[in-house]
Amino acid sequence: MMNMMEDSQHEVGLGGVKSEPIEVDHQVEDTVGVSTETIKIIADTLGMPGLPEDACRELSEEVTYRLRMLTQNAQKFMNHGRRTKMFCDDIDHALKLQGQEPLYGFQAQEHIPFRFSSGGGRDLHFLEDKEIDLNELVNNQLPKIPMAPSLRAHWLAIDGIQPAIPENPPPQSKDQLITDSVDPAAKLKSGDAKDNKLGAVLGQAKMKTVETVNVKQLASHELSVEQQLYFKEITEACVGSDEPRRAEALQSLACDPGLHQMLPRLATFIAEGVRVNVVQHNLAILIYLMRMVKSLLENQTLYLEKYLHELIPAVATCIVSRQLCSRPDHDNHWALRDFASRMMAAICKNFHTSTNNIQTRVTKMFSDALKSERAPLVSYYGAIAGLQELGPDVIKVFILPYISILAAKIDAALDSNNSNLATSSVEKIAAQNIRTLLVKSVSPVLKSLRDPPDYIEDYRLEFGSLGQPLHTGVERARKQSGNKSSGLASTPARLPSLTTPTARPPQPSNASQQKVFIVNQQQQQGQPSQQLQQVQQLQVQQLQGIQSPQVRTVVLQDGNQTPHRPNPTQQIGVRSVFQQNPFP
Repeated sequence: MMNMMEDSQHEVGLGGVKSEPIEVDHQVEDTVGVSTETIKIIADTLGMPGLPEDACRELSEEVTYRLRMLTQNAQKFMNHGRRTKMFCDDIDHALKLQGQEPLYGFQAQEHIPFRFSSGGGRDLHFLEDKEIDLNELVNNQLPKIPMAPSLRAHWLAIDGIQPAIPENPPPQSKDQLITDSVDPAAKLKSGDAKDNKLGAVLGQAKMKTVETVNVKQLASHELSVEQQLYFKEITEACVGSDEPRRAEALQSLACDPGLHQMLPRLATFIAEGVRVNVVQHNLAILIYLMRMVKSLLENQTLYLEKYLHELIPAVATCIVSRQLCSRPDHDNHWALRDFASRMMAAICKNFHTSTNNIQTRVTKMFSDALKSERAPLVSYYGAIAGLQELGPDVIKVFILPYISILAAKIDAALDSNNSNLATSSVEKIAAQNIRTLLVKSVSPVLKSLRDPPDYIEDYRLEFGSLGQPLHTGVERARKQSGNKSSGLASTPARLPSLTTPTARPPQPSNASQQKVFIVNQQQQQGQPSQQLQQVQQLQVQQLQGIQSPQVRTVVLQDGNQTPHRPNPTQQIGVRSVFQQNPFP
């Protein structure tokens, strides 16, 4: 035990104190370590007498190795701290580095040295523990009990008047408040600010005060005369009755790179215009204001993120407001809601970041409107329009679970027994528009989520009265996707006067019933021949949905009059629908 404590004192200083550094002897011999006698003493202390000599030797070598590793790691922390004396903190860090629990309790304000004792041929180093008198400890006066935390309420102001109580700050005069609000630099001109407070407290000579803080004066941002005139002309043109002038103004808002100084006023103009005209049910002005928002979003030189707090509420109001026009059963306010929904989706796409979470907050706003029990159907329509513009994932999460509830509300609105005729006409139109919008937006999502075949009973059971139109919409979407995939094998060429129809799926070929029209390019440039007129007539029939699958058209060249495949990038005048590839 004596050897162990002596070795510990030489190598790691386990009895040291954190407040007092330990001298490190860099010339310690390699033979220093824990002796076998120390291991035997520790074993006797633990109740294991008669430990074999080999076991003591192995334990001695292992303990010596571990202590040397600990000392070397502690020395590394000492070196990194640019010190020549090792602290107990270095030992603790070394223990933590090896995944061991650090030593606790080795802290004291004064240095506690080792005591030395010898006897029986052995030397022992130990720490002297002070004896504590229990009678003195019991009879000492107890310290004061700390005060428990408590809360005390007081009036900050009563009817706009601050009461004169110690908890409130001392009141200031009205003139002082006006001076502080108009001239913030007035406080720096006072005597307290100019004097050095430290010198006043110590009674010494005042030191020279050097002013290092520059406070800018409060000044309103003014526009030049030209900018004021431009702002007036732009706003009047955008909400005026002259459509060509409005188109020029919107084009200027979308392309002019010098609108930075007027952007705050334009955003305020749009926000205030929406707030006023929603109350007055002025649909035309609301549409013009949303067109201004669209032009500002298209301007790539403007930084709109600082003004979204005014634009987003204005756009959201045009989406989910209860009433936007004076005659909601006749005016087409649905187009305004759809247009504003597209504007909101563009804002979320362009300005959403992980910091502002614009799309998350907008989605929550629409979702709350959709979950509301007291909202009218027009607000439900706006919420659905806003959510479906944000993508199929939003539709899957926020619209699909509420289709059955919306179906019940639609059935209640379309009920002929409704006694409120004035509300019934508006609600019926809203219910029909909601049904159309749901079928249009939800059908592609259901097509990707569900595997064919689609059974109408499952749709009715899950979606209520909307099951049948959704089933029809999903089937139509599957047919359109099949037609598009089969039309990739065809080679289309457009007629100048006709719209290119969607390519039909290939039909079984029958050579005996096919009609082949050979058209010369010279005939296309001059007067149309009878064959070309028949081809155009067949193209019109295909556009009208008339089945004419057994038709093939071939375009001849000018010279050798041999068939060739038409180039789809050239407008040669005839659309060729090949049921099979006739040319190599």
